[in-house]
Amino acid sequence: MNAPAEISISRSQQIAAYAAGALSREFPADVLSAAKLALIDMMGCAIGASDEECVRPVRRVVENWGARGNAQIFLGGRTAPAFAALANGTMAHAMDYDDSHQMGAGHISCVCGTAALALVGQLGGSEKDTLAAYITGFEVMARLAGGGPPGVGRSLHRRGLHPTSVFGRVGAAVVASVLMRLTPQQTEYAMGAAATTAGGLVGSFGTDSKPFHGGKAAMDGILAAELAKEGFHSSKKLLELEKGLLDAFIQDRKVEVPPMDFSYWELKRNGFKPYASCRATHAAIQTSRKLAQSVAGRKITKVHAKVHPNVVVVANNLNPQTPLAHKFSVRYCMAMGLTGYRLVASDFSDKLLQDKKLKEIAAVTEVEVVPDQPQYEAHLDVFIEGEAKPLHADTNIVLGHADNPMSEDEVWGKFDGLVTPVLGADKTKALYGLLQAFETPGNLNQIISLVAK
Repeated sequence: MNAPAEISISRSQQIAAYAAGALSREFPADVLSAAKLALIDMMGCAIGASDEECVRPVRRVVENWGARGNAQIFLGGRTAPAFAALANGTMAHAMDYDDSHQMGAGHISCVCGTAALALVGQLGGSEKDTLAAYITGFEVMARLAGGGPPGVGRSLHRRGLHPTSVFGRVGAAVVASVLMRLTPQQTEYAMGAAATTAGGLVGSFGTDSKPFHGGKAAMDGILAAELAKEGFHSSKKLLELEKGLLDAFIQDRKVEVPPMDFSYWELKRNGFKPYASCRATHAAIQTSRKLAQSVAGRKITKVHAKVHPNVVVVANNLNPQTPLAHKFSVRYCMAMGLTGYRLVASDFSDKLLQDKKLKEIAAVTEVEVVPDQPQYEAHLDVFIEGEAKPLHADTNIVLGHADNPMSEDEVWGKFDGLVTPVLGADKTKALYGLLQAFETPGNLNQIISLVAK
């Protein structure tokens, strides 16, 4: 008797099965801690950016729609979940200060975190369920768009596509499917509906559209799940390796696609930002800051930086004309580091446009791409007038990487610097404490109350 043929399970089915077990899954303590840290960072970035120029139009449009709902817009009113996620997701990504998956999946929390909080406000779920949905969406999105330099996210970058926007929609759809308790088949339909809306161009970096990528992905993921709940059908094949999303966006198939292996936690490889700029600039910034005191008051004749390849793909703006555009110029970011800027959120203001020293240094800066150099590494030579040898500095593992994490004091300092100017010291401390103990019953309502208008 012949053995029965092996039944293959599609990627979509694997993800739907993983999502179906989310609410009964026991998460390790270190994974829960990683999730809470990410939500602290996301919330701090969102509140700090609540009045950014790129955020105001989005908030006004959402308010003008006047949609009914009980989902909380941070520092605003209440509306439908998809619209709250649009506003909050845009806020969370507005300063490009939010967490960034170090294996290339993009900015996951600005999508999955805001989707979870918007839906739980509407549905009334528990703290435990909110964390479960967020973690599950994170793990799915990280695998779909991860893989490091040869993987999906970096390959999308090289082709002009933003992985946060492309796979954020699917991540948010998974979050929503968990909280809405969709069946595995409905979850597949939700992911298909989300995947067919995928997009987002690297050409938008440095403009209001990049943070909008995060908000729109969160919105579209929720919309897809709501449609699936009401009986909407979509293709279940869009996440497969042939004739799906990847075939459409990476047509030469030069990509290494990670398997849907959920035996480990991608959340433990999340990265956080000590500097309020594109993650690709961070190693170069940290290296330049090491030389700031040594070059103070001296004329710089040349800067030579060795960087990883993704820098020139996403952060090569040669002539930034706005504070936001400066975040995507590695030359200007290094110049800021060399001239004493800390590159925190408040440093990216209109004064950059009048700082002639930045332009002078950027004009003499050379960027050398080193093909095998990791993203978390940078090497810098700074040539000084009258000196035979350049000043040299290295960064081997950038601060905020999982192997060189920010300290608790640094995490609090970032949160405090972003939130206290908006909420005041007492509310900021209260919110931080509630987020640290997010899983405690009753904390979620207090968190939402603190960030209400």
